[in-house]
Amino acid sequence: MTGNEPGNQPELQQRAHGPKHKKDLTRRKVVVAGAGAAVAVGAAGTLAASGAFAGENSTKASASSTSTAAEACYKLTSETTEGPYYIDADKIRQDITEDKEGIPLTLQLKVIDSETCKPVANAAVDIWHCDALGIYSGYESLSTGGGGTAPTDAPSGTPTDVPTGEPPSGAPSGGTGGGVHEEPTDDERYLRGTWKTDRQGRVTFKTIFPGWYRGRTVHIHTKVHVDGTWTDAGYEGGHTCHTGQFFFDEESVLASAEVDPYSTSTTERTTLTEDTIYDQSGTTGGLLKLKYNKKNIAKGVIGSITMGVDPDTTNEGTSI
Repeated sequence: MTGNEPGNQPELQQRAHGPKHKKDLTRRKVVVAGAGAAVAVGAAGTLAASGAFAGENSTKASASSTSTAAEACYKLTSETTEGPYYIDADKIRQDITEDKEGIPLTLQLKVIDSETCKPVANAAVDIWHCDALGIYSGYESLSTGGGGTAPTDAPSGTPTDVPTGEPPSGAPSGGTGGGVHEEPTDDERYLRGTWKTDRQGRVTFKTIFPGWYRGRTVHIHTKVHVDGTWTDAGYEGGHTCHTGQFFFDEESVLASAEVDPYSTSTTERTTLTEDTIYDQSGTTGGLLKLKYNKKNIAKGVIGSITMGVDPDTTNEGTSI
């Protein structure tokens, strides 16, 4: 278990306008271009052997800058709401697919300290997302998925992750947080898992390309826990230093919509630019770098990103 308490905030929030942290920004060295945070992916789908992440050393403060590669850092990755469907880590695994049908997705993540640029090793990284038809495990009775109606975490016409029957607890813009965490309604746990970052701060998950449901663009939830202890039972203690979401560009989502079972969905889809959670900041906001066969996405997708976090802060995603 990660030791953090379940959140009590639905995804009905005003869009995050920037990363949340407690440290003085003037002490942080950051790259202006958020796209520099994407992990380079080689032709074989592995991390680039150059030793540097895409864009890591390409952007300098000025043409006359003498900053070294070691000084090139990332912006803090945007914090977002955890949503109502988070379940504290109880599946310590890298392959979270179980028997769910969908386009294979390999998710390659790296966690670094955004101030020092050093990898964050031994962190516990959670990911969870809906299936190809918009259903969340643990909450199947609350989900309507691809049937053409709003899922229970997004009342019809409301672009949020608010459970059915729960009134909106904020506004798309200018609103404040609220709402409650939903307790699981079943024992299913597909498309959920937790794994440990290695010495380079890397962790890889095997899953499927997520589907969509009314009110939200295609996304994957994530949390990063640090300062805990790995035991035979899992991960205990520590605190959550990052709560975020990963997003997919429109080209990839449109391609996935042509593949079964995604193609059977009749649910209205929210585009990336329409989403109220994604802050439109590219990689800093959680936009994945994707690699796949443009002519046949069904063969599989590799998604990668580097998350810049502040290990000293606590970001539960319940008060964004």
